[in-house]
Amino acid sequence: MNQINPKKLRGSKWTAVSPVNKEKHFLITDVAFDEDGNVIHCEIEAVMSNRLQAIDWRQLKDHTIWLQGWQ
Repeated sequence: MNQINPKKLRGSKWTAVSPVNKEKHFLITDVAFDEDGNVIHCEIEAVMSNRLQAIDWRQLKDHTIWLQGWQ
C-alpha cells in the first residue's frame, strides 16, 4: 500500500502498473479540497499524450494499480 499525504498530491509523479494506450507515466495536476480538508477532486495527466482525467485519489494507494514515482 502506497503512503499518500493528500496535501502533497499536486505535482506528484505516478506510474501505471498496466499501461493503456502506451500511457504509463502520469502527473497529478489538480487537487481540490472541501472546507474540512478532504479531497473532493483529483485530476491526473498522462505525460505522453497530455490527456487529463479525473481519478479517485484513494486508487493511488493500491500498489497493484499505481507505483509512486516514474519507474
